[in-house]
Amino acid sequence: METLAALNSQLEALEQNLPQVVPKSDEADFPGLELVEKGIAGECDVVVASESSKSLPTLLELSDLPFGIPPACESVDHDLEALLCHPEKLHLYDLDRAQRFIPRTIDTQSLLRCDVSPALTSLSVHRSSASSVQEVSHSAPGSSAKSSTSLSRPHGPPGAEVRGQPGNCFFWPGGMDDERPTATAAAAAQPTADVGGTEIDFENDLESTPPGFSCGMTFPPPVKPESTAGSVPSADFPRLLAFDIDLGIQSEPSTTADAHPDQPQALADDDKDKDGALQSVLEMASSGVRSDSSSRYTRMLSSAATSNEDWAVVVDQADTVPDFHLIVPKMAHEYPFQLDTFQKQAIVRLEKKECVFVAAHTSAGKTVVAEYAIAMALKNVAKTIYTSPIKALSNQKFRDFKNTFSDVGLLTGDIQINKEASCLIMTTEILRSMLYNGSDVIRDVEWVIFDEVHYINDAERGVVWEEVLIMLPDHANIILLSATIPNTKEFAGWVGRTKRKKVYVISTNKRPVPLEHFLYTGNSSKTSNERFPIVKPNGVFDNTGFLRAVEAKKQRTKPTDKFGPKGARNYANSSQDMNIYKSLVQSLEKSEQLPVVCFTFSKKRCDENAGNLRNLDLTSTQEKSRIHTFFKKSIDRLKPADRKLPQVRRMNDLLSRGVAIHHSGILPILKEVVELLFQEGLVKLLFATETFAMGVNMPARTVVFDDIQKHDGTRKRYLYPSEYIQMAGRAGRRGKDTTGTVIILAKQDVPDKAELMKMMLGKATMLQSRFRLTYTMILNLMRTSEFRVEDMMKRSFGEFGHQSKAPAQRLVEQELKHQLQAAPKLNCELCPVDLGQLYADWEILGKVERELRGVVSSNPNAVKALSPGRVIIVETVSGLHCLAVVLDNSIVKGQRSLQALVLCDARSAAEKAAVATEQHQDTFFSVSAAQLDLHDCPTAGEVAGPRRLYAPPVSAHCVMKVNGEQLVSITDQVIQVQGGLILSDHSNRQLPRFASNPPCQQANAAAEQLLRVQEASDGAGPSLFDPVSDFRIRDLDHRDKFDSLALLRGRAASYVCVTCPYFQHHYSIYRQTARVEEQLRKLEFMLSDASLELLPEYQQRVQVLRHLSYIDEDSSIKLKGKVAREMHNQEVLVTELLFKNKLTHLEPSEIVALLSCIVFQQKRCSEPKLTPVLQQGKKDVLEVAKSIAVIEGQCGLDVTPEDYDNILHFGLVEVVYEWARGMPFADITDITDVDEGTIVRCIQRLDEACKDVRNAARLYGDPAFFAKMEKASELIKRDIVFAASLYTQ
Repeated sequence: METLAALNSQLEALEQNLPQVVPKSDEADFPGLELVEKGIAGECDVVVASESSKSLPTLLELSDLPFGIPPACESVDHDLEALLCHPEKLHLYDLDRAQRFIPRTIDTQSLLRCDVSPALTSLSVHRSSASSVQEVSHSAPGSSAKSSTSLSRPHGPPGAEVRGQPGNCFFWPGGMDDERPTATAAAAAQPTADVGGTEIDFENDLESTPPGFSCGMTFPPPVKPESTAGSVPSADFPRLLAFDIDLGIQSEPSTTADAHPDQPQALADDDKDKDGALQSVLEMASSGVRSDSSSRYTRMLSSAATSNEDWAVVVDQADTVPDFHLIVPKMAHEYPFQLDTFQKQAIVRLEKKECVFVAAHTSAGKTVVAEYAIAMALKNVAKTIYTSPIKALSNQKFRDFKNTFSDVGLLTGDIQINKEASCLIMTTEILRSMLYNGSDVIRDVEWVIFDEVHYINDAERGVVWEEVLIMLPDHANIILLSATIPNTKEFAGWVGRTKRKKVYVISTNKRPVPLEHFLYTGNSSKTSNERFPIVKPNGVFDNTGFLRAVEAKKQRTKPTDKFGPKGARNYANSSQDMNIYKSLVQSLEKSEQLPVVCFTFSKKRCDENAGNLRNLDLTSTQEKSRIHTFFKKSIDRLKPADRKLPQVRRMNDLLSRGVAIHHSGILPILKEVVELLFQEGLVKLLFATETFAMGVNMPARTVVFDDIQKHDGTRKRYLYPSEYIQMAGRAGRRGKDTTGTVIILAKQDVPDKAELMKMMLGKATMLQSRFRLTYTMILNLMRTSEFRVEDMMKRSFGEFGHQSKAPAQRLVEQELKHQLQAAPKLNCELCPVDLGQLYADWEILGKVERELRGVVSSNPNAVKALSPGRVIIVETVSGLHCLAVVLDNSIVKGQRSLQALVLCDARSAAEKAAVATEQHQDTFFSVSAAQLDLHDCPTAGEVAGPRRLYAPPVSAHCVMKVNGEQLVSITDQVIQVQGGLILSDHSNRQLPRFASNPPCQQANAAAEQLLRVQEASDGAGPSLFDPVSDFRIRDLDHRDKFDSLALLRGRAASYVCVTCPYFQHHYSIYRQTARVEEQLRKLEFMLSDASLELLPEYQQRVQVLRHLSYIDEDSSIKLKGKVAREMHNQEVLVTELLFKNKLTHLEPSEIVALLSCIVFQQKRCSEPKLTPVLQQGKKDVLEVAKSIAVIEGQCGLDVTPEDYDNILHFGLVEVVYEWARGMPFADITDITDVDEGTIVRCIQRLDEACKDVRNAARLYGDPAFFAKMEKASELIKRDIVFAASLYTQ
């Protein structure tokens, strides 16, 4: 109240002191203050009177402008002071920005405390007798997709969970964990006798001490009650716990070797395979060790072969799985038909979460296995990835699976449909990109299905399958689907060894619909019945039918024409083709063998054959109506101008008559129309190239081969068996036809019989590695140092044969190191001086001698001297020089065969066995001086002169075949022998019946003469022929080598070590050590990365990347390398064009036109008409490409500047340029002779290239160029080129 009273008094005093500007009754003059009217609203304000206003009359009222004082910059000091000094007056939403002071108590001890860091590892319990607790590693704290390969790393940003991001690290590939050396570790949690071979004893085998603890907890053993007659037997807890697993395995009495590893037959098969794989290691090891230790090597390697588990398990085809419904009581997906045996076998393995490789003929039902895996993933709330080799097959599978499962997605280069679905269908290239970019979808994948695995043989794209199989994480199980191939076990073994998982090979040779193969020689309606079977039902070539076809063709051939099986002509003119096809199709129509697919290996011939049959009509009125309705509905989605394209009108006319064409030159939407109508049975005759049989499931009643020869880009050849089987397998519709018909047209000449048998009955092409290094692969793998490019190369299919021997080689390496440590040391003052140099010279001398022996044995003059009775000196298997006599010197099967009677030691049974039979001749010839004993070590006298002949303590003789390397010398002595009788007697004594018979009298007489010759020479041997002078060897290189032998012997005599009284013994010790060291070096090389076949190329490519500044000296990726990783095609060329600013100044239409050179693959087409800007751009592209080729050549790669002329094709530059400028597609086809389908495919791939370049522009920070590439992609993405697929609608 006091405050309020004070304020009132102040206001009254102020009112009394205010000046009265407005006249009042009691107006008074208050100098210094004035009232000013503000504006026209009647408001007033008190201001300080100015000097000029003091002279004005007091009755004059001051005023400002009509609308107030003009705005001006007023001082904000007062407001700022109020804001800083009185924050409580601020509005509520401004309090957070006010300055605050929070007092705190000083606590120095808090600096000593810190939060506990997260554990890097944890303990995981496993039911195993070997280790019940295992330590599991976790990702490092603070890890992210940019720095960690762990599956437990944080997820990436939203929107990148499917495709990933280029900067992400890939997830750690499966099979790289060294803590799991065998395949049984994956199944260690299954306590069955079938997996580990032993059962877990829950009473005695349990561990009591955790890892890292010095002691544990022990429990006293339970007191077992004494058994009585009426007591109940104790429960078998391991078998009770493993009841489900044991039930599944016990119900298969004869399925695989894995189900019964204790069976002798299974072990014998495994040992047989391992012995073959380790044979080279055995030979290598035995060549460098003593004979008394070779048995130890054999036992060691045999043990390694037995313990090394086979990663591929072939399931017995005869096992019909009779108790299938007991093993799988409730299936994840039910089928309305009875499953085949191979399908049941595969489902049993899938239920056990095991990888399978299913190989079966076309249309056998492999898709059932894929469908069941998808159903299992849906049941387990996991994901399945289905990969296909081509986009058309992906679209078709999306439609098929969509009808079966609702949650299905499709990922291609241009579209994404339901990308969060449980089943994702994509090409293998898309999956590879997801793996390299660390897609989060990979975390949830349970099954990865690879369809048409035989595509790995593709020279260009086969590497993709190998990369994906290597990069898949461990938790993803693998299903491989393929046509029948001969090396399924080898490929499955590679996959299993790479992923450290067993792969079960399930195959069937049974076709669901048997095939009948015919030769057709007719050419008119009168001869339309000339179909001759050439393969019998049991799979044997029918020679009778083939001869009948030859005879039928011969009767209509003019005498001057060629005919018969050796003829190679199979080309007919248009009129002849029309008559042949017309008569054949009419005959098939009468016998109800339509629809028919005619495979023609030329797009032009397909169009011509269909055009020649313009008068052929195979459809009814009702079928014509269905075809017209479906065709119109499909084409109505196009623009009116595109509906009038010549190809569309022509296809409409052909389809209305039941005829169609299918090849890469057809528009994609028209191909899909043909495929869908063919599935409905409305297309009766289809002319197609071989791409129609590559994966697309379109079975027909009959298959016709227009020709059995094709041009593969380099030469014209006959079809491979796998190609023929793939296309012929389209004949026969399961559930509709009892047999499928395959017809080969003999238009002019009957094909060659041998080529027919090879093509139809030969083995399919084996799967081969197509692994090759690319710059993108190298840059992607350089993101992390944990997984190197060498690791990728080491795990490729091409290195599988070498890497599979590594475990046995490591055992040999350890044994050699042990032997090297235990080797005796030289304790001599003379030998260490130059014994090593002498040993090196002696080894060189031996190699030169063996090389020159072959020269002498092939000399014509020496061959004449080697007549029966000639005394020669030969080298035995243990390196001994023995006297022998020639028994026969003849040519057998084009090769010269020299047989001799050799003096040997009767007590050496092993020596006799080695030279007595032809079976051991390969070992005899390939191993020289392999036995480390004193007999083959030179004496001090033999170092400078010829070696003395071996004098056996107990003389005997044997017959052996002598190769050129075993022929040491030819003497000038000749004795009388009866070679024919001796060889006949020797041949008889090789039979078990006469094995105990003594040698014939003639052989004994020859041996006695050899002994007398040896005794006469006192062990030095008879005089020898001089090869140079006596046999007149005139080749200068050979004469120089003979001179070098003399120089080596002369230099050897001057060494100090030869004066040692124990020279021979010391030489033997040194040679043993040197050979072990040499063998150890070989093994270390073979086990190192240096033995990788592609390592030199990898080093050369790394040099290229360093030279172009893609990586630095520490192999860290620089900006250009990060940009190159964005590219999927010609990554180095496009990156160089970007960084050299060859594209930035161009318009979007010009940029996209020039980029077409990296995606267009057709070599021959019309020459485009380019603008001056495009011509300069083409020149720039070629200059950059050739500069790259020069650098690659300097770094050692086999690349020349001319190679890029065959890689870059500018045939569609004009087409793409005009298309980007808005030209209609109907006009586009008039400026080039390239097929419409090829144009569409090129532009579609070009859109992906534009996206790559656009992302690169964003990466190196060029927003203007980024906008240009966005514009370029929009310009080409229109109309019929990007029409939606019918399969996705």
